[in-house]
Amino acid sequence: MRRRPLLTLLPTLLAAPHLARAQALPGGYPSRPVRVVVPFPPGGTTDFIARLVAARLTTVLGQTFVVENRAGAGGTLGSDQVAKSAPDGQTLIVSNIASFGVGPSVYRAMPYDSVRDFAHVALMAEIPSVLAVNVSSPIRSLADFIAAAKARPGLNVGSPGNGTSSHAKQAILQRVAGIETTHVPYRGSGPMMNDVAGGALESMITTLVEAGRNERFRLLAVTAETRVQGWPDLPTFKELGYPDLVASTWFGLSAPAGTPEPIVTRLNAEVLAALATPEITARLIETGATPRRMTAPEYSAFVAAEVRRWAQVVQAAGIRLD
Repeated sequence: MRRRPLLTLLPTLLAAPHLARAQALPGGYPSRPVRVVVPFPPGGTTDFIARLVAARLTTVLGQTFVVENRAGAGGTLGSDQVAKSAPDGQTLIVSNIASFGVGPSVYRAMPYDSVRDFAHVALMAEIPSVLAVNVSSPIRSLADFIAAAKARPGLNVGSPGNGTSSHAKQAILQRVAGIETTHVPYRGSGPMMNDVAGGALESMITTLVEAGRNERFRLLAVTAETRVQGWPDLPTFKELGYPDLVASTWFGLSAPAGTPEPIVTRLNAEVLAALATPEITARLIETGATPRRMTAPEYSAFVAAEVRRWAQVVQAAGIRLD
């Protein structure tokens, strides 16, 4: 008696995951080109992932998703701009560990709340960080690096900027290894890597995506839980005795708070579909990134948990910026 109604309903149940992608959206969204703000300079990991996903969204949604770089203050300037934009889905931000996870605890006067002031759409990828030096450096291992820092306190370590996750990871490394280093902040990864490659900067902490395939750098250790596919000879900080340095750099897509839920749901569906394509999956994995799939509520909870986690790290390290 119950089988016929169930069979009648079955096609609808099977189609459910696709309904969000087929429904009409407020204002015929997207009705014009969509701005995707990257709060860092061109050429870094955030920019790479943004352009990879934006190209796919342009194809499937019929409007151009234009990547705009708005760098400054560890990613907080561009993020604040988006937080104060109209909540119509026409302006998005590549949310990230720096300006959404670490920054809220680093800056004394944050101009936005990374949880309440955004509608978080989707987590896109997670990438481990690496400690790296110039390939000609006499430092050939993490043990060498620690020995050098103990013999010469103040050894320079670059990061893409104040308040970034690289800054926080350097603070963790100092604490767990019992060393004293000098933090050298840059306006993005590009200038920092140029200085390490040219010998003007001794070392850096950056993402595996940025340094992993560059023959000018020697990678000493990675912040992944286990060794990364494609880099079998690169040890993890954990296996070298520093489990506190298991920490991924993450990147997602967010919109201003108040963005209509159907738009958020549609964007989430399209981002997840993009991350499932063989082309994008291969591009991410070959650079050391791992695609991630979360619903919008799951990503919102993830961001909130990261804010709490990094608040403890920042407080213990005493990192505070005006």
